Amino acid sequence: MTIITNNEFETILAGEKLGHMLPPGSVVALYGGLGVGKTAFTRGLAKGLGIDSNVSSPTFTIVNEYPGNIPLFHFDMYRLENAHELFDIGWDDYLERGGVCVVEWSEKVPNAFPIGTIIVKLEILDENARRLEIIGTSPC
Repeated sequence: MTIITNNEFETILAGEKLGHMLPPGSVVALYGGLGVGKTAFTRGLAKGLGIDSNVSSPTFTIVNEYPGNIPLFHFDMYRLENAHELFDIGWDDYLERGGVCVVEWSEKVPNAFPIGTIIVKLEILDENARRLEIIGTSPC
């Protein structure tokens, strides 16, 4: 499915719609460069899960945890060198905790995702518009 958003609010709404549909244990891998809207999309996804927290990028902490009926584990792989570092911080444990794992900069750890991972590719079309391609499951 491809969605064109015309501003940050619409990108957040797209994430919210996906968040409403995610069962516990889901993994969402976000792909796209700086400023494409990965964190905005995740803010919406959290809202769709019923989480009211202020979602921010976990660039320096690697992972932010947001409690809820279905908790959100928000990862940022930007500072990691490879998938081994992801597993060193307990990736397997997060996958088993029954929350939703959202990963920014998924390009850095392409082999870390389980079968069934939802792929979201974000692309800048212009200053405000974004193309979001949501692929139901990963090919892994």
